[in-house]
Amino acid sequence: MPLSIDRPGKIICVGLNYRDHAEETGAEAPTAPLLFAKWGNTLIGDGDAIVLPPESEQVDYEAELGVVIGRTTRRAAERDALDAVRGYICVNDVSARDLQFGDGQWTRGKSPDTFCPVGPRLVPREEVPDPQALAIRCRVNGRTLQDSSTANMIFSVAEIIAHISRTITLEPGDLIATGTPAGVGIARDPQVLLQDGDEVTVEIEGLGALTNPVHKES
Repeated sequence: MPLSIDRPGKIICVGLNYRDHAEETGAEAPTAPLLFAKWGNTLIGDGDAIVLPPESEQVDYEAELGVVIGRTTRRAAERDALDAVRGYICVNDVSARDLQFGDGQWTRGKSPDTFCPVGPRLVPREEVPDPQALAIRCRVNGRTLQDSSTANMIFSVAEIIAHISRTITLEPGDLIATGTPAGVGIARDPQVLLQDGDEVTVEIEGLGALTNPVHKES
């Protein structure tokens, strides 16, 4: 399906931004936003298929609040940072955990084709009074596996934008994925990893539900 946002020049992601997610992975909570990148080849829309590459046997879901930048932003003050936002959107930061952890850095495990579903629509900033007060959930085949609130972020959207823009100029259309709460598949016992035929839904209060089927690469 057509993307609900323009193709961004940058996709900047924040790792370990919910304390309960850091705890479930055995990592220390960061003292500053932990940044990594995904590439444009990862982007798909609502209803498009997440394709499982044969190189990975541990593909995971991550429900995230996405932030789309609306104006060129450099060294934003935290108090003004939300003025740079064009709108908010559901993001699934799909991750190949065996590649992510095996490589010792996250780029390859986060950036296989189709590994960044976004949608179903970009909700203008004005329609989201407080991005830190949104229920966020992920369901796989109808089973709720993540159920939290953006209030539980370690670093708020405003803090993230201010931090990034100190060293990286944010430009209109750039997408920021702000981290995922507890409940990811790799940390569950038993693990719940994406399989051919699954259906994944990321739902955020006021933003709608992003749903993608999962298929094996043919």
